[in-house]
Amino acid sequence: MDERQPYYEVYTDGACKGNPGPGGWAAVVMGADGKKTPLSGKEPRTTNNRMEMMAALRALESLPKGSQVALFSDSSYLVNTMTKGWKRGANLDLWRKLDALVQDRHVQWGWVPGHAGVPGNEFVNALAEYETGARKSRPRPEEFFPMDKRDQAPPDQLTHLDAQGRARMVDVGQKEVTQRESVAKGSVTMKPETLRLMLQGGLEKGDALGAARLAGVMGAKLTPQLIPLCHPIPLDQVTVELDPDEKASVIHITATARATARTGVEMEALVAVTTAALTLYDMAKAVDRGMRIQNVRLVSKRGGKSGEIVLE
Repeated sequence: MDERQPYYEVYTDGACKGNPGPGGWAAVVMGADGKKTPLSGKEPRTTNNRMEMMAALRALESLPKGSQVALFSDSSYLVNTMTKGWKRGANLDLWRKLDALVQDRHVQWGWVPGHAGVPGNEFVNALAEYETGARKSRPRPEEFFPMDKRDQAPPDQLTHLDAQGRARMVDVGQKEVTQRESVAKGSVTMKPETLRLMLQGGLEKGDALGAARLAGVMGAKLTPQLIPLCHPIPLDQVTVELDPDEKASVIHITATARATARTGVEMEALVAVTTAALTLYDMAKAVDRGMRIQNVRLVSKRGGKSGEIVLE
């Protein structure tokens, strides 16, 4: 992420009475400062899918060009069409507008399950229903979002800083213990002949794929020793999968970390992917110094108050 550009977290939702019928759309835009800005509107006759799209469209319109945006919706229609190329058989006018807005912003689309207790999703759902007339009173953000440091604390009381502005580990002692799971992915591109050597076991250093799998698991277990202030978590399981793509000359890496704990295991999954990728590079750098480690990212997480978040 380009830290020079503003970052926003956005939740959107659409609702319709009758489908087609009276419809409402809603979004909440949250900046890095924690400020929550609701947006909403309605149409006398529309469809649920159009309202889902309109919510995302209006939210993106409200953000400056170049923004970094994480946009979450419970609409598979919206998210999968924008990320997985689902066929666009209808609503072409709105798809064109969304495409244009995305061109000028760095948007990461995420799917969240509806009615699963995710505060942002619950709020925009209620706001969209209000716009359709299904809800009598207009919901307020404070009814859905728990008060946190961003809402009520001055800068010298941020969760990662003490009263003197010094870095500190966040206290998670009051959080609920839940089952946590995070999935991360990444890839290593290389010359075709390098990939063939790896798959055939022809590298001088030995079995690169086997070493990378073990290194990924070990890296996840060592995460608190590598990342400052990261909580040590008793991991239930870590898996590292390597998927060679000979046509593209790349090895795709998928790491899954699971734990029963008070905080998530995103970092463990990301470290597992990175460590496995670095091991592949180290095993084959003697024959291919042009290898590239690319696209390391979190793709999903579940557990805790945020519930399930699917980013791709």
